[in-house]
Amino acid sequence: MLAWQRGIYMSELSNYSIRDEIREFWSERAATFDQSVGHEVFSQAERRGWHRLIRKHLGEGQKRPLLDLACGTAVISHLMNDMGFQVTGLDWSDAMLAQARAKAAKRGTDIRFIIRDAENTSEPDESYDAITNRHLVWTLVDVPAAFAEWHRVLKPGGKLLIVDGNMGRPSWVSLLHGAVDRALGLPPAKGHMEPALAERHRRIREQVYFNDGMPAEAVVELLQMAGFVDIVVDRNLWDIHLAQARKMPFWRAAERLASERFAICATKRGS
Repeated sequence: MLAWQRGIYMSELSNYSIRDEIREFWSERAATFDQSVGHEVFSQAERRGWHRLIRKHLGEGQKRPLLDLACGTAVISHLMNDMGFQVTGLDWSDAMLAQARAKAAKRGTDIRFIIRDAENTSEPDESYDAITNRHLVWTLVDVPAAFAEWHRVLKPGGKLLIVDGNMGRPSWVSLLHGAVDRALGLPPAKGHMEPALAERHRRIREQVYFNDGMPAEAVVELLQMAGFVDIVVDRNLWDIHLAQARKMPFWRAAERLASERFAICATKRGS
């Protein structure tokens, strides 16, 4: 490699950030994302569980504008559309949004999609009555800045609904699974990702804001710092997780039911 070529190559590497890696990771998963239980909705029981959770914290949509952050293939966007919200789905992966648009066209929904960064939406101040996201917060590089941004684009009295979990923390099920396999002389259980993809996932987790776990209490503290009030942590997602577990192999189902997952609803103070 010539010196000038090597210089360009090193410059490209130095400009490649963790945000770029996150975007590429999810873009590569776009084509198969909806095939996984826990991503797409595969039963009416799970759909009812999601509708219950949404209604509990956000109420009926009544055509109120809602921003679904990191919408991916629009799974949550469509659940919000079901409830009557006027949904904008935001993602910064072209591949994910291509899947989302195709799904919306097939289902005949009027969801608007935009390619943006969830940490910097570029949406107008006070433009949404509600913001939702699922399994996004753990991927963020700058969580305080993201929460401040979401607070900015919410209308006074608007609500933020986060669905996430402390997935970096091993559950008692994963520890038991490992102990059983060792006792039986079995090789370590394969994850649901290919080894190379799992390694990239691990590397990403080491560089995000919540790299050592994400307890709900830590999320609440940052929401308070961003100006949110009336924050509620809801751990009653049993109907959703049980419906998902019924579609999973035994150990993965047990892990789903034992993992520390939660919904957090926070409100922007009214004017």
